[in-house]
Amino acid sequence: MSLSSPPAGDPVAAHRPVPGARLRRRRLIGLGALAVLLVAAVVASLAIGTRSIAPGMVWDALVHRYTAGSGVADQPLDDAAIIVQTLRLPRTVLATVVGAALAVAGALMQGHTRNPIADPGLLGITQGAAFAVVLTVYLGDLDHPIEYVWFAFLGAAVAAVTVFGLASVGAGGASPLTLVLAGTGVSVFLSAITSAVALSDQQTLDALRFWNAGAVAGRGYDVIASTAPFLLVGLVIALANAPAINLLGLGEDVAKGLGLNVTRARVTGIVAVTVLAGAGTAACGSIAFLGLMAPHIARYITGPDYRWLLPIAGLLGAILLLVADVVGRVVARPGELQVGIVLALIGAPFFVALVWWRKAARL
Repeated sequence: MSLSSPPAGDPVAAHRPVPGARLRRRRLIGLGALAVLLVAAVVASLAIGTRSIAPGMVWDALVHRYTAGSGVADQPLDDAAIIVQTLRLPRTVLATVVGAALAVAGALMQGHTRNPIADPGLLGITQGAAFAVVLTVYLGDLDHPIEYVWFAFLGAAVAAVTVFGLASVGAGGASPLTLVLAGTGVSVFLSAITSAVALSDQQTLDALRFWNAGAVAGRGYDVIASTAPFLLVGLVIALANAPAINLLGLGEDVAKGLGLNVTRARVTGIVAVTVLAGAGTAACGSIAFLGLMAPHIARYITGPDYRWLLPIAGLLGAILLLVADVVGRVVARPGELQVGIVLALIGAPFFVALVWWRKAARL
């Protein structure tokens, strides 16, 4: 009898799940739990604010046709509908999409650079977008997100292309080490120029302060319409790149031996990161640590398989950004704390723990 076969008549051993089955079950349970948490976070985002709305009224407020006037039959419902549909729904949709995009971009960066503390800022994407915003405000006197969102996206894309081009110089081409070094150099350079330009003009400095804080408030459907197509395309490219990252995890030589075009895989990954993080940063400003935290939490649920890791990280990113936005409304009532600040307060200890305890899962 085979040593791996269960003893005859042992029903417990015969039905004991193998490790692969346990992992699949854990992934499915995690996926279902996160879907429930996402729905709860969306409801909380629509219900909680300076004026709270009962969770049971949220749906009615979503579908009610408000008149924005006095003397209606159900004034409380009309007021709730105005708040939910014009103020909270846009920021909820934006937080959901951008949170997922930044988390997936962070997971891709960690996979391609083999660096457990990588996030989209490592490619200079955040700094490129910030530089473009500052330059646009300084030269063009623009001060509304929809006016400079395209310039921010362009700045992020140019920075990422520059980093990848510098990392590719030499016989070996782009590698995890050269990407990190090039990204760090470009980021520091752009940050210095951005600060120099911003300090020379008060309006530009105010715009940079607002940008660096990161926020989903004050953005309307126009910003969502401008960035959502890029975010959706970026998510599709990222999911298509997942099998290649799994092969790259075995080592470049092994991946090449299995027929993977390493250069094409890396270019595809960088394109996905640029589109996701560039559009997300253009829409909401600089939001740090989200691309770092979500992939590590997801890895404890899914293991290193990026076909599962990317969608789970996306769900976690959406949940984290929504919850951070709600927390910012609660702790600073009647005002609110911007979501980038809340995530920084949470993410900084997470980063320190990640480095100190060295408990990041293997990539």
